[in-house]
Parts: sequence; structure tokens; C-alpha cells
Amino acid sequence: MNTFVPGDRITGLMYEKIHRLPTEVQLELSDYIEFLLKKYQANKPKKPSFGCMKGTVTWMSDDFNALPA
Repeated sequence: MNTFVPGDRITGLMYEKIHRLPTEVQLELSDYIEFLLKKYQANKPKKPSFGCMKGTVTWMSDDFNALPA
């Protein structure tokens, strides 16, 4: 069954399928889901926070803000 199912109906369909599996397989599936969550959360790029580069610039030219002649 490889059909597209929109919205929250996917959750219901997955619940029905998981419910039919033996308990041991449900536990294995739970472990696999945890693995996938960790994998995709680790690859998610983090948004830089304000001030995250503080202290990284140790030297700047004296004429950095000088207007061009």
C-alpha cells in the first residue's frame, strides 16, 4: 500500500498497522523510531544565536570604519 494519505490520517493508519504486529516487533520498531529521531535531529541545522561569535575577532584594522577617499 504505497498511496498518499493526507493529514492526521497517516497516524491512524500507522497505529493500526503497528497494533497488528507482535509485541517484540513493536519494541524493535520503537527502537528504530528513536534511532531515526536522533539521526534527523542531529542533521538539522541550528540557527545561530545573537552574540555567538563574541570574542572570536581578536584584531581589527584601525581604519576599519574609515570612509573611502
